[in-house]
Amino acid sequence: MWIAFHKPYGVLCQFTPELAGQRTLADFGFPKHVYPLGRLDMDSEGLLLLCDEAGVNHRLLDPTAAHPRSYWAQVEGVPQLADVAKLARGGIQIRGDLTRPCEAEILLEPPVLSEREPPVRFRKAIPTSWLRLSLVEGKNRQVRRMTAAVGLPTLRLIRHSIGTLQLGTLPCGQWKELSPTEIQSAWAH
Repeated sequence: MWIAFHKPYGVLCQFTPELAGQRTLADFGFPKHVYPLGRLDMDSEGLLLLCDEAGVNHRLLDPTAAHPRSYWAQVEGVPQLADVAKLARGGIQIRGDLTRPCEAEILLEPPVLSEREPPVRFRKAIPTSWLRLSLVEGKNRQVRRMTAAVGLPTLRLIRHSIGTLQLGTLPCGQWKELSPTEIQSAWAH
C-alpha cells in the first residue's frame, strides 16, 4: 500500500510525539503498518509518501537513484540570477557535505496555495519571492540551508512532487491511496 499525504505545517513526520502536544502522523487516520518514505521538517508542508513495503525507503531516496523531489520555497528578499545559478550549481556546504547540482528557478507567479496556519511572517519593508528547487538528495533542512547560504532565508517550504507524483489538488491534511499504475509510473526513468 502506498499513500500520498499533504502534510500540514506543524506536523512531525513520525507516529509518536517527541514532546507533549505535538501533532504527528498518528493524528490522520492512516492504515496500520505504513511508514513515511523520507521526511519533511515540522515547519515544512506538502507531499509525503507513506508505504507498508520493506526496503522502499533506501531504494527510492538514495541520491544514486536520482529520484527528484521538487519544492516551492517562499524566500525573504528578491533572488538574483547569480543566486539561482549558485543554488543550481551545487557545492554549497551543509554540515561538512557539499550539495549536488539541482534545478533552481525563480517563479514569476507564486504557486496557488491555501493560507498556512499560522501565517508566514510579513514584513512591510522586505519583499518575498518564490523559488522552485528540484533535488535528488535530501540532507536535513537542505533547501532551507541552501537558500540561507545565498542570503535568501526560507519563510515557507512546500514539497510539490516526488518523482512524477504531484501534490496536485490534494487538500492539506488529507491523504489518498495510490494506484499500482501511479506508483509504477512515478519511478520509471
